[in-house]
Amino acid sequence: MHGLVVWTASGETLVALSLFFLKAGAFIFGSGLAIVPFLREGVVVEHRWLTEGQFLDAVAMGLITPGPVVITATFIGYLVGGFPGAVVATIAIFTPIYLGVVVPGRWFIRHRDDLRVQAFVKGATAAAAGAIGGATIVLTRGAVIDWATAGIAAAGVLFVWRFRDREPVLILLSALAGLILYPAAG
Repeated sequence: MHGLVVWTASGETLVALSLFFLKAGAFIFGSGLAIVPFLREGVVVEHRWLTEGQFLDAVAMGLITPGPVVITATFIGYLVGGFPGAVVATIAIFTPIYLGVVVPGRWFIRHRDDLRVQAFVKGATAAAAGAIGGATIVLTRGAVIDWATAGIAAAGVLFVWRFRDREPVLILLSALAGLILYPAAG
């Protein structure tokens, strides 16, 4: 693949991508980052479609764009199955969300005062918060590999704590720090 667009993928690969991302899409509650541990387990450990580094790159691509889950899924799909893989992964991850939230959306709005619906939303929110914590651990283990990257991470946490809503500046500063500390990797 190295820089070339791949237009074909085996049917078996496309079916596997589709089933995996349909399942992943069904687990998105509250935040797309909640499924990062699930994605990592599936694409790195179980299917061995990507290396740890490729997975981190895919998550990073998603995080610097609007719609991080869809972009991450699309990028993973492309790495695994070329252009058809990207299309299949994108459609598959979005389908459960569409069927579970968009289609019955009016019903949810009509019943938003129902205590059972409110309890479900509270439970889903708590589950998403726990999964986001898990995503933080998974991503940190893959990205913080030495004292320099630990310093960048600590500086990033302090930056976010001090300067709210300045994530693009943080991304640029972190990228510059990475390029300075690891020029051969860039």
